[in-house]
Amino acid sequence: MGLFQTSKGDGVKPVPRWWRTDFRTGAIFESAHGLLFRQAFDPPQWKDGIKMDKKKRITRRDFLKIGGVTGAGALLAACSVAQTNTPTATAVPMPTETSIPLPTVTPETQPALRIAHISDMHIDLSQKANEHFRRAIRNITQHAPAFDVVFNTGDCVMDAMWADLDDANAQWDVFTAVMEGCTLPVYHAIGNHDVWGWGKSEGVRQTLQADPLYGKGLAVQRLGLTDRYYTFDKNGWRFFVLDSTHLADQSFFQPYTGKLDDEQYEWLAAELTATPPETPVCILSHIPILGANGLLDGDNEKSGDWLLPGAWVHIDARRLWSLFWQYPNVKICLSGHSHQVEDLKYHGVNYLNNGAISGNWWNGAYFDFPPGYMSVSLYMDGTVTTEFIEY
Repeated sequence: MGLFQTSKGDGVKPVPRWWRTDFRTGAIFESAHGLLFRQAFDPPQWKDGIKMDKKKRITRRDFLKIGGVTGAGALLAACSVAQTNTPTATAVPMPTETSIPLPTVTPETQPALRIAHISDMHIDLSQKANEHFRRAIRNITQHAPAFDVVFNTGDCVMDAMWADLDDANAQWDVFTAVMEGCTLPVYHAIGNHDVWGWGKSEGVRQTLQADPLYGKGLAVQRLGLTDRYYTFDKNGWRFFVLDSTHLADQSFFQPYTGKLDDEQYEWLAAELTATPPETPVCILSHIPILGANGLLDGDNEKSGDWLLPGAWVHIDARRLWSLFWQYPNVKICLSGHSHQVEDLKYHGVNYLNNGAISGNWWNGAYFDFPPGYMSVSLYMDGTVTTEFIEY
């Protein structure tokens, strides 16, 4: 266990996107698409977790257009840095020891809820993923001070979008077995890789639509959910767990995009209206509602303008921001998906993108963000403190 610190120029670098993981063994191998890419372009050179190519590099968008491979992950996370004023020649004298009040223990200085936020486990049938995930769960259950609850924001399995049902269930079996070692209450959200069958061809998808497990049905069943989105109250806070993965238009390079369907949006708006204004609100989603790290994931600026894919961050972020603006008690939005750590505060809402249990899909650190989870402490005044923990 340890606090997260970036490491400059060392550690395991991200595996290039044209290499795939065998979900049964965890082995890394070069896909057929990757061979074509590698022959067509110069392979990227890595420096401090950044692709430094001699001529032209393959972006994540280029790869997914041809290869149909998912894997969320962003390139860089934004963090806020406190600024201090430079002292002048007439600086105010430092307070004396007797003028410094002793801290007092109040409801505002003690957290109302301590959360272990896990995300992006990407469990396969490999021994490595199994053992490391078990280690993470042991770390959480033995943590001091003790956590009150575990929040899981999805991508429990390596991939169900392109998998057959038996293969998807085999991954879910491993995830379920490891989670049985968690003695804390757990609240789950559905990730894009938890959705079954959406990556199949259009003809196959049409035949699967009659199966109640198709799409999110399998994840709802395996996670023991009553619905794909829900709300609950805990220790003075109200929580909304959202379903942020939805089918994209056929022209989109991914089978999914990040957003809320109209039914879910209307439900959320009604529930926020019914929430007492003095009750602080925390929202959970797999795909970030708002974030900056997606800007650097691929050559999103090469056209001369920023083009941020809707699979990286909610495409309806403006709609949701306008909704949150009406309810100042919306304080926190927790998410995963990017495998990055990011703390973005916008109009009073903390958008926290809290890393990945699997790091670089079980291949070390992802752009110097190691495998880990986030300790999140919520306070009754609506504030939050976080600590990233390497297990």
